[in-house]
Amino acid sequence: MRKTEQNDLWEWIKSILVAVVLALVIRAFLVEVFLVQGESMLPTLKDRERLLVSKVQYYYRDPEPGEIIVFKVSSDRDFIKRVIATAGDEVRVDYDGVYVNGVKLQENYVLEKEHEKLFGPEVVPEGYVFVMGDNRNNSMDSRSIGFVKLEEVKGKAMFVFWPLSNMRLLRHS
Repeated sequence: MRKTEQNDLWEWIKSILVAVVLALVIRAFLVEVFLVQGESMLPTLKDRERLLVSKVQYYYRDPEPGEIIVFKVSSDRDFIKRVIATAGDEVRVDYDGVYVNGVKLQENYVLEKEHEKLFGPEVVPEGYVFVMGDNRNNSMDSRSIGFVKLEEVKGKAMFVFWPLSNMRLLRHS
């Protein structure tokens, strides 16, 4: 191999290494891709949609009610749900809706009212959030898995990019 070919090969290797390192840093600290699996967030998110999850916000603040978050449930499983209440809030889920601190939430994004999974009233402990899916009768959420630790939150769902026909920024209410 000639000297110029070796230099060209080395330049390619360096470029590929830099690209891999940048991709790993971006994925670890800034943005991650998430695949929606299931119908627990209908009508907001559909099964098999792919979205970008921003990790940056939660370096500076905790999730807020109405935000759609991705969090770790186990070592090999993540969930996506909407934050309903944060530390210190009292939550109650009844047949006619969700109440936070005694006030019924106006949830235009909910597919249908609860049929069976009632909850509370309970106060969200410090360092946790209470989450629910928008498709309340088809969602494994805080009513069944408990409160979500803030340290398990991976990021805020921001942008659906696949399929292309569904591309959109997500609205958080």
